[in-house]
Amino acid sequence: MAYHRIVLTVNGTKEQVDVPSNMTLLRMLREKLALTGTKNGCAAGECGACTVMMNGEPVNSCMVLAAECDGAEIVTVEGLATDRQLDPIQTMMMETGGVQCGFCTPGILITARALLDRNPNPSEAEIREALVGNLCRCTGYFRIIDAVKKAAHAEAR
Repeated sequence: MAYHRIVLTVNGTKEQVDVPSNMTLLRMLREKLALTGTKNGCAAGECGACTVMMNGEPVNSCMVLAAECDGAEIVTVEGLATDRQLDPIQTMMMETGGVQCGFCTPGILITARALLDRNPNPSEAEIREALVGNLCRCTGYFRIIDAVKKAAHAEAR
């Protein structure tokens, strides 16, 4: 098996990692960097549990080869909080009860953060459209949508 040495920035920290050709970004984050917040739900790009930001865009990390990430900037759920302060979307997910079992939560948080970064005042329809790739079996989405609306409002202040 061929290995590749990649250099990338993960949650603001430059990392140099040797990865096999067939290793996904998801596996690299969990196994090589011990960032286990990103979850392996379906390993087929269908559920969104493994969503991370790559160069500012949400991607299913189970569908991206780690070797493709050379030079990339990656943000995982662990990287949302800054200076020991939760991101507004994290706070609002807790306050609205948008978190239940928690398995889908990391991917939803990343997807919501990416939405708010590109659209600071999304409509409910835009929130629903952004979250279409994130499956949740517990919440029914209403509280998640409320959390995104409240985070947008909090950031607008």
